[in-house]
Amino acid sequence: MDRAGAPIAFAGGPAPSREQLLEAPLRWPRPSRLGAPLKLEGKLAKGLQTLELSCVGDLLEHLPHEYRQARALAALEPGEQATVAVEVRSIAGRAVRRRGMRGLVEATVFDETGSIVATFFNQPWLLQRYRKGTRLVLHGTADARGRLRVAHHAIGSDLGGEATAGAVAHYRAAEGVSSTQLLTLMRGARTGLRDVLEPLTVAVRMAESLADRAGARAAMHFAQEASQRGAARRRLAFDELLFAQLALLLRRRRHADSHPTRALAQPPTVSARWLARGLPFELTGDQRIAIETINKDLAESRPMQRLLMGEVGSGKTVVALHAMLRAVEHGAQAALMAPTETLAEQHFATVARLLGEEPVRMALLTGSTTTTRRSEILGRLRSGELSILVGTHALIEPDVSFRELAVAVIDEQHRFGVRQREALDAKGVSHVLHMTATPIPRTLALARYGDLDCTILRELPKGRQRIDTELISGESAREDAYERLREQLREGRQAYVVCPLVESASDDGQARAAIAEFERLGCHELAGFRLALLHGQMRLRDKQQAMAAFASGDAQVLVATTVIEVGVDVPNATVMLVENAERFGISQLHQLRGRVGRGEHQAICLLMAPTGSVRCRALVESSDGFRLAEIDLSLRKEGELIGSRQSGMGQFKVASLPDDGALLERARSRARAIIDEDPDLCSPLNALLADALERAYGEHLTRPIPA
Repeated sequence: MDRAGAPIAFAGGPAPSREQLLEAPLRWPRPSRLGAPLKLEGKLAKGLQTLELSCVGDLLEHLPHEYRQARALAALEPGEQATVAVEVRSIAGRAVRRRGMRGLVEATVFDETGSIVATFFNQPWLLQRYRKGTRLVLHGTADARGRLRVAHHAIGSDLGGEATAGAVAHYRAAEGVSSTQLLTLMRGARTGLRDVLEPLTVAVRMAESLADRAGARAAMHFAQEASQRGAARRRLAFDELLFAQLALLLRRRRHADSHPTRALAQPPTVSARWLARGLPFELTGDQRIAIETINKDLAESRPMQRLLMGEVGSGKTVVALHAMLRAVEHGAQAALMAPTETLAEQHFATVARLLGEEPVRMALLTGSTTTTRRSEILGRLRSGELSILVGTHALIEPDVSFRELAVAVIDEQHRFGVRQREALDAKGVSHVLHMTATPIPRTLALARYGDLDCTILRELPKGRQRIDTELISGESAREDAYERLREQLREGRQAYVVCPLVESASDDGQARAAIAEFERLGCHELAGFRLALLHGQMRLRDKQQAMAAFASGDAQVLVATTVIEVGVDVPNATVMLVENAERFGISQLHQLRGRVGRGEHQAICLLMAPTGSVRCRALVESSDGFRLAEIDLSLRKEGELIGSRQSGMGQFKVASLPDDGALLERARSRARAIIDEDPDLCSPLNALLADALERAYGEHLTRPIPA
């Protein structure tokens, strides 16, 4: 027995002693029963195929998504969907005069609280199967006439007494196979649990108070007690989190081993001179710590892989520029890659402004760069004449070749696909700094970016003010919002109006579009004021003109899409009005809000949305990006943590973030301990763990590191 109180199951023969488990090489033959095919036909077979369940092992890994407590018949309410455990008192068939109907079967069933008539449609064979005294588990809808319209049903003895006494497991089903049928199949496949291999050593399981893996799977399907299911869930969730952390740590180790790195350890020259000349602002404490930390990374012989995370306006670009200058003063090159042309242009302008008179040769490369200019840039890049290249994904095209790329900065890295980041890695870059203005909760940072070191900029530069945020609902409130916007414009301030669409969509008449709003506002609510339009579908020249007009003050209002989400810095802008704010994510709204309040004047953000919008309410109540990120994570879940997908429920079947944050911390700590003791998992004690990890993540263990 382990400390969780569950019996320890072994795949073959009698259980070895504790000493044997801790000292001897352990490897059993691969199980046979788990691979046995499910020999079924007809609709049931098609339903299982839809669920991708082809063998006993697949079936046992198809875990319940909920447990429904069997209801007492006397407590049923009309219209209620419920599961009941009953006994048949009598059963009879009744003909129905309707095309396609093969009649009804009506059974009077009872429990200790009362009785009800259960109705089964088009299943006449039940007359022979469900005799008087048969124990049944039924799931259906009660009506006001004391009947239960049955949707799913099974004989209680097929499910086991534990499934009929109280809580009943319910599974994700498909056409042709019901949840109850799946539970019946699980019961038949139960002997396959004997073949479930245990990937964790007894030492690990005892240290973490974990049930055995086979017992945990059995409890998830069949245990009656919630405490047993809770312990089982904890074990299976721990496995998922541990495997993910091991995969991240192993991938980082193997990436470092396969990428020879140039240490940038010479004393600072260009970077020191740049800082000594004085920036237009004073560095924050967090910025100084980040620069010092990154300098230590760059001086190492292993490649830097660091995530620089900070609030909107926290000064990440200054830190990134310092890292790039460290490459320049070593005679090497640096690159900064941004996800959009607008952001790349803003970065180029910001870097040029921050450099001042420092003679560093740099260029901008995007998809809109002319052929002649592009050819010139690529030639200077190959020769090493260019020290810093700023651009979009155009930087990773095959014909872009660096003489020696030592430092790469990837901004808003979550917007790039895995393959795009791998293409940058193939350019021979040694050190990579990932940046994001989207605060990431610690749980998600550990889970998704566990192969990156993390630095956080929480401290905002002096002069930044809290932005007042309000939720605006209803037409009368909208008119008041426009008047407040006009008041700011009359005082010489500027404003953003953000829309979710570029153009009006015929199938989405409720969403406001930037082009239509630009025309409407110019003729009505904002008539007499100077407006500019900006969206991603405009030509580069037109976008540059719109931005220049707004930055110079020639345009008082910028009507735009989320193309302004990051990188736009106009200190005189004090108002942001977001149309259809309920259509945006929390982090996106937080970044949009960060476009105002960058100067000395108080700023406001007006969110046009229904009063019930949870996301908008969160923005009104908090200005802490990390707190908002936690809320955002709880709403949209974690996404796929290792692999290509970056949104949705992710690959975990049991673990859930942020709910399992504490368990993730333990899994992370345990993974580090395992890797420290056995860096390549080649110890015989970890043989089954290595096999399980390979089956879970396979190719991702050797894929380049960008997460």
